[in-house]
Amino acid sequence: MVSATPRVTAKTIGRLRLASQGLLGGVPGRDAAFASVDECVSHLTAMQAQDLASALWAVGQRVPGSTLSQVRAALDAGTVVRSWPFRGTLHLVPAWDLRWMLGITRERMFRGAAGRHRELGITADDIAHCRDIAGGLLASGRGATREQLFSAFEEHGQITKAQRGVHLLWSLCLNAWLVQGPMAGAEGKAAGQQLFMPFEEWIPASRDPGREDGISELLLRYFRGHGPATLDDFCWWTQIPKTEAKAALGRIRADVVELEFGGTSYWLSPEAAALLDDGVPGARTLLALPGFDEFLLGYKDRSLVLAPGHAQKVVPGGNGVFKRMIVSGGTVIGTWAKNGTGRNAAVMPEPFGTDGLAPAAARAFEAQAAKYLAFQAG
Repeated sequence: MVSATPRVTAKTIGRLRLASQGLLGGVPGRDAAFASVDECVSHLTAMQAQDLASALWAVGQRVPGSTLSQVRAALDAGTVVRSWPFRGTLHLVPAWDLRWMLGITRERMFRGAAGRHRELGITADDIAHCRDIAGGLLASGRGATREQLFSAFEEHGQITKAQRGVHLLWSLCLNAWLVQGPMAGAEGKAAGQQLFMPFEEWIPASRDPGREDGISELLLRYFRGHGPATLDDFCWWTQIPKTEAKAALGRIRADVVELEFGGTSYWLSPEAAALLDDGVPGARTLLALPGFDEFLLGYKDRSLVLAPGHAQKVVPGGNGVFKRMIVSGGTVIGTWAKNGTGRNAAVMPEPFGTDGLAPAAARAFEAQAAKYLAFQAG
């Protein structure tokens, strides 16, 4: 156990999380930063992707020199997929991990949605019917957009209004019958969307560690990619019951380090814990992170990196829509916005304080803005 000392503060934990998540130009224990999109997503295990554009930039911030087209190419290649492995929320995950993740979390997610499915009139027979409809539509091997699937459902008597169609598609994906695959195209109504593909066709090979070993692997990877984090953070992140998470912690205990802070146990990799010996880097690092980034949303308790008094500025009205964040030294200090398009695009900081960004921080933000615009153009 590493006990709390004067050098361990909330800001220290924030910077350790930046390091563990690959946001400081490298990952503890590695000589270099992520060399590919696949490496990044595999290290994080799952990355928030409710908003696809935000998810692509989240990867871009962690893979030096990457561009929007390169991150999209990983989706087109099928090495990274976008699905609902945890909490009924979209994430980017490594393709070879999705099936066993769903095997661990699917039943709990279906139980959580049972009441809503009753309200929408969705039965097991309806889900099976939609599986057959989708199978017929996708037999050509070309994939289909959400709208095309909804149209096919409607033609066969399956209502898609009032989120019924969304829940039907979600159910097909949770059962590993469908998965979101390549991007649909650059123009028209389908721009920015992904095509749905038959799961077995798009992910022909999958691992199967089993439930017990799978939960142990998820926990270890979570602490390595998100630490310092608590067991409660992990249980919230995955919705895996705490009894199973505690058992998994016993199995991986030798592979992680316990950091006590504020009377709470946080867990992280030995490589990240070693940074405490020489001083945790990132004190002067300023980042323009996307909305929904794992740096904030990857934890149940976000108060260490976002002061509760500023939470409403990141999630106005608590509506579940997270604004883009400015993070300085491991702490969220403001939000930012993009105005205009193309050559007229501009990135504007919106710091929490009334005095604006200090000169050094303003220069760092300008560099981040240029990085973001270059990523979008590439």
